[in-house]
Amino acid sequence: MSLPDEIRACRLCAARFAATATGHAPRPVPWFAPGARLLIVGQAPGMRVHTTGLPFNDPSGDRLRDWLGVDRDTFYDTSRVAILPMAFCFPGYSAKGADLPPPAICADTWRAAALNHIGPAPLTLLIGGYAQGWHLGRAAKRAGVTRTVAAWRDHAPAAFPLPHPSWRNTGWLKKNPWFAAELLPALRDRVKELL
Repeated sequence: MSLPDEIRACRLCAARFAATATGHAPRPVPWFAPGARLLIVGQAPGMRVHTTGLPFNDPSGDRLRDWLGVDRDTFYDTSRVAILPMAFCFPGYSAKGADLPPPAICADTWRAAALNHIGPAPLTLLIGGYAQGWHLGRAAKRAGVTRTVAAWRDHAPAAFPLPHPSWRNTGWLKKNPWFAAELLPALRDRVKELL
């Protein structure tokens, strides 16, 4: 059985997810293959991804593809792009409707093997605080997403920290015009160079 197939069969969080407000079963969504040139590290799939089995298959994905300057076919070509969230399953919603954090057991169980399976990618996108904290360490956790993304030049061209492309961050994008004016052109140039 291949590593993606092993991950698809994982049910470590069945009891945890059954106890959420959504009461759902696990549905891991691995999307990677060896040799990808671009590694996208996010938090965890959302409800729509859970339903469709396709990562970033929502308005956040549309925005992310726009940020990268790539079409859907390129984005979903696992020989070029690997999508490796901090948890492979939708974690569910709290009783108040908030996204639950990615369960640490997922990264503890699968992350090292998945990264090894993919191999070194020349470009890694670190989307959100969980990904930035795991890959950039405690300093990024303490700094927070805005300060980490603002320091993007410290990590480029090998990595670009990004905010989540969710519609919920539209206000953040308006408050931080440097993101679209400075970071995105550099990111698109790097993606074009690699893909």
